[in-house]
Amino acid sequence: MNTLKQAEAKREIARPEPSYVAPDVDIQETKDEYILEADMPGVGKQGLEVLLEGNELTLVGHRQRQAAGEVLHRESSDYDYRRAFVLDPMVDTSKIRCTIEQGLLRVQLPKAEKVKPRKIAVTD
Repeated sequence: MNTLKQAEAKREIARPEPSYVAPDVDIQETKDEYILEADMPGVGKQGLEVLLEGNELTLVGHRQRQAAGEVLHRESSDYDYRRAFVLDPMVDTSKIRCTIEQGLLRVQLPKAEKVKPRKIAVTD
């Protein structure tokens, strides 16, 4: 009888896992930085998480739906965005900057000073 009670106590309630999709991303390189742009329609500043753990950058966007009335028909899915990147050691992680405007996340990843091209003076 005790075994049955212990088994019932250990039983967990199944909860649905959050549904994520990977946002479309464009990455560009300039002389001083890498620029990552991720499309996250429906995500605002309050629903955005940008996490840096070690050299892994994780982007998580939670869609914010606000129905003005009763929903009669919906074709769009209720999903959130998630994507992770392993950053190159050339990125100066202490200077990463992010902005989001109209669902477009822009992450600026500055290059470390030691890897930027520089001119070396020639002496006589």
